[in-house]
Amino acid sequence: MTARKSSYRSLASLERDLARCRACVEAGYPLESLPVRAPGKQQRAYLFGQAPGVVEGEERSPWRGRAGRTLRRWLELEEDEFYATFYCASVTRCYPGRSPLGRGDRTPTPRELELLRPRLIVTVGGLALRGLLGLPSLTPCVGERYELQGRPVVPLPHPSGASGWLNDPANRRRLARATALVREEITRL
Repeated sequence: MTARKSSYRSLASLERDLARCRACVEAGYPLESLPVRAPGKQQRAYLFGQAPGVVEGEERSPWRGRAGRTLRRWLELEEDEFYATFYCASVTRCYPGRSPLGRGDRTPTPRELELLRPRLIVTVGGLALRGLLGLPSLTPCVGERYELQGRPVVPLPHPSGASGWLNDPANRRRLARATALVREEITRL
C-alpha cells in the first residue's frame, strides 16, 4: 500500500515517495504508467502541467514527447537548459490514459511550491492554471503575468498536437507574448 503524507519537510522526501507511488492504481484509476518525475537540482523555475503523456510514462521523465519538444521550441531552450531551468511537475504524476472519446488524453481527477520556493512558475494548460490560480479560462490569461505568493506566474497553453488552440492568429500572438514573458523572467533569475 502506498504511504501518503499530507505535508513534506523536504523535496527529497517528496521525490522518494513519488518514485514508488502507486496510490492511483491502488485506488482503481486506469493509469497506464508509473509516476513521472524530474528530481530537483536547484532549478530556479517551476513548470506545472496537466499530466504526463505516453512517452513520458514509458521513460518516467517529464516533457519527453512531442509536446515537450514543442514547449522547448516555444521557449527557445535546448533540452539540457530546459531541465536545468525548470522543476517539472503536474496535476497528476502518471500518464492518465487515453480519453474515452478517442482524442487526446483522459483529464485527471501542488504541494511542492513551499518546498521548492521557485522564483518563476509557468503553468501549462487550462487544468494547471485553474488548479494553481483558480482562473476559469486559459485564453485571456495567455500573454499575461500573474503573481502567487510574490512569485511571477506565466500561463502557457498546452503544446499538445491534439489542441486546435493555435489555429487562431490571436492565440498565436498571445503565445508569442507569453513565451517572451517567460524568457524575460528567466533572464532575471
